[in-house]
Amino acid sequence: MDPLQRVALGSSSMAVTRLGFGGGTLGDPSEITSDHQAELTVEAAFAAGVAHFDTSPWYGNGKSEHRTGRILRTKPRGAFVLSTKVGRVYKRPADPKTFHQARWAGGFPFDLDFDFTRTGVQRSYEQSLMRMGLNSVDALLIHDLDARHQKNEEGVQRALKELTDGGGYQELADMKARGEIAAIGAGINHTGMIPRFLERFEIDFFLVAMPHTLTDQEILDDELPLCLERGASVVIGAPFASGILATGAVEGANYRYQPATPEIMKRVAAMQDVCARYDVPLPAAALQVPFGHPAVASVIPGPNSPEQFRQINAWMRVDIPADLWAELKAEKLIDAAAPTPV
Repeated sequence: MDPLQRVALGSSSMAVTRLGFGGGTLGDPSEITSDHQAELTVEAAFAAGVAHFDTSPWYGNGKSEHRTGRILRTKPRGAFVLSTKVGRVYKRPADPKTFHQARWAGGFPFDLDFDFTRTGVQRSYEQSLMRMGLNSVDALLIHDLDARHQKNEEGVQRALKELTDGGGYQELADMKARGEIAAIGAGINHTGMIPRFLERFEIDFFLVAMPHTLTDQEILDDELPLCLERGASVVIGAPFASGILATGAVEGANYRYQPATPEIMKRVAAMQDVCARYDVPLPAAALQVPFGHPAVASVIPGPNSPEQFRQINAWMRVDIPADLWAELKAEKLIDAAAPTPV
């Protein structure tokens, strides 16, 4: 697998490297890293030839965008593509002295509102540009429009109405038509949302976190074929399933942002055993398996140190024999119908 191969996203003019950089960990979700270490990590990826960087206002309540922009604004603008997200608008807390945000270990102390209207999209976009110190991005993604983040189905319906009747999606389409952005995306955390987006909007790509990894092929039968049919590419976020596919089945391993259950620990341990028989690191298999499907354009793991990035880059280059995939299927560790890299 050549991590630096360039691939177009859908029918857009935006091309990404097979290996991208996910900015979630730059928001310090569970541990605090220094600005210096975070910036060295972005530098390491850029120096290696990675040309696809993704961030979001949500990651660290702006911290990831600050850190990403701090490095990328020193680089030639044509040397990379950059995506961020819309849907959240930030504000000063009503009472800064008592305000506490609990999601990010090192997140900035700002409050937020979800807003998918035209005005909300405009405000989110402009806030992101100022945080990054850049005056353009290449793609904007509709972020976290799902029942978990919107609390319930009523919240999902309300957000979709803001995108349609409130003009949020039309603003994105207008920006694309004006050449301000090259592609429109949507971030997906759960099955069922890809069809709901595609029946309403023209989407160039989906950033899928969790439903398509080495441990999960939930969108394989219906949603990935629909992406192909509609010409929408897929970028895989969280290819390590939030941790366990990078660390292996060790004590304290995380799966889907929660402590791994005994069942998933047993399954991942069995995957490790298969990989060991072929002298292939488990994380290499996790990074490469999504590319078996033709809809998948890129993976964007989230390193938080230069050493982690260099290891990820090396795992992308590991030659994986077809027999390894066949054995994982034979032992029913991955879906027998899952397409695997050739």
